[in-house]
Amino acid sequence: MTSGTTTLDRHALNRWRGAVTACFAIGGVALSTWGPRLPALRADLDLDTGGLGVLLAGVTVGSVAGLLAAAPAIARFGARRAIPGVVVLVALAIAAVGVGSGVFHSVPAVAVAFVVAGFSIGCLDVMINIDGAAVEAAAGRTLMPMMHAAWSGGAALGSGIGAACAGLGVSPTGQFTGEAVLLVLVAGFVARSVPVGARAGEVAPEGSPGRRVLTWLRGWADLKLLLIGLVMLGAELGEGSANNWLTLAAKDGHGLAAATAALFFTAFAVAEMTARLLGGPLVDRFGRVATVRATTALGIVGVALFVLGRHPALVLVGVLLWAVGVSMGFPLGMSAAAASGSNPAARVSVVASIGYFANLAGPPTVGFVAQGTGLLPALWLIAVVMVAGFAAAGSMRVTTPAR
Repeated sequence: MTSGTTTLDRHALNRWRGAVTACFAIGGVALSTWGPRLPALRADLDLDTGGLGVLLAGVTVGSVAGLLAAAPAIARFGARRAIPGVVVLVALAIAAVGVGSGVFHSVPAVAVAFVVAGFSIGCLDVMINIDGAAVEAAAGRTLMPMMHAAWSGGAALGSGIGAACAGLGVSPTGQFTGEAVLLVLVAGFVARSVPVGARAGEVAPEGSPGRRVLTWLRGWADLKLLLIGLVMLGAELGEGSANNWLTLAAKDGHGLAAATAALFFTAFAVAEMTARLLGGPLVDRFGRVATVRATTALGIVGVALFVLGRHPALVLVGVLLWAVGVSMGFPLGMSAAAASGSNPAARVSVVASIGYFANLAGPPTVGFVAQGTGLLPALWLIAVVMVAGFAAAGSMRVTTPAR
């Protein structure tokens, strides 16, 4: 088995796969670290909710910068050094958020830490998708959905740790510092397990940083990439909107009890993770295009059932189908982008930017529409964009050799 210029035996390939999967879990844990502790952070920093929202916007700003920096970093340092280095940066940023809020009570310090956290998580996301695609090529089978399931599992784990620490009275400083130590230990495992050797994703354009940015911008003129991004747009709009609005829509729109609505969201998360765990063999059997079209069609039906359903059981079926519908677009889109042409790192960065935009900007757009229509009717926006993603799914067809 080979990756670029590196020859791997099965044991080494399994270690590499395990390291990349662990990094996906780290991304999920990192992004969900501070969510359950926002009340404590708000109190430590003496902010109102609006001020806290502005502070959290730094994560988004940093993420965009991280997407741009990933390809040059891989080219400069190689995946074996760049990936664990970014994991350590994630750990330092998380620790800085805890220390800046709980020890120094400094809004500027926490603001910088959030920007660095967003930068490192965005950079890590592109890097591990590049290496994940290389693992797929070396293994000769579809693995990206399973790796992205690790991100979902990591997010659930991170939220659970935060909720448990809040319940036990552990300060955010103690929690974040403890998690940072664990992430550094994982970085050591990653540094020993990611193989040395060139991968296609390590090739970045020569020249100044401005020239590299210009090369990245040219990717936005590539129709195939934009169509792949459209598929990811629908999936990420559906996922981000579920994360933000599903519980409230189930409670207010369908009159469910708050606890039941929360359980419906848990069902969504479990269904999405399960679909990703089981999705790889389906892709190997039926191909990316057929799998994305089938799951997206189920998602469209699911959103419709959720909006129109009048019985809790029917609404729950809608939730489960909605989760399946958004499960495959992002991981298969990243894999398709990496295989769609030269300089995969830059190409993955383009479609990742579209996915990030949909996940971060989509839910506020749904909220804005809901002001005039109500929350349930506003969710039709998800179905419309997913229909466009269904039509664009042919862009995910592999036209270049996987190896």
